[in-house]
Amino acid sequence: MNINATLFGEMLTFLLFVWFTMRFVWPPVIKAMQDRQKKIADGLAAAEKSQQELKLSEQKSIATLREAKNSASKLIDQANSRASQIVDEAKGISRQQAKKIIEDAHQEIDQSVKNAKENLQATVVQAAIASAEKILQKEIDQAAHDKLIEKLIAEI
Repeated sequence: MNINATLFGEMLTFLLFVWFTMRFVWPPVIKAMQDRQKKIADGLAAAEKSQQELKLSEQKSIATLREAKNSASKLIDQANSRASQIVDEAKGISRQQAKKIIEDAHQEIDQSVKNAKENLQATVVQAAIASAEKILQKEIDQAAHDKLIEKLIAEI
């Protein structure tokens, strides 16, 4: 065997091996690598999209939370103002009722004073008449007696 022929045979076998590999082995390997590369790229794109959606949903949740806090604050303010309004209304009603009670009491006191004065006047008149009768030792008839009492009450 000649080294040159062996080298030539090895070269021919190597070329045949390269051609066979390029023709039948490399296409499925390259296709598998491309498919794998595409899956990885799709996965990265999906992960990036998910991160963007996550950021967007976080922003939306923060905005929703802020809006909820604002509306809760407004509701609390409205409730506080309504409570103050109810208290003010109750105070006004209480003042009106107190004023009415005081006016009624004043009227009742005035009426009682008037009645007491009338009773006192009648008592004084009767005492005066009784004293006058005792002094005069004579009885006045009832009609004259009533007339005299009314006249004395009018004078007093």
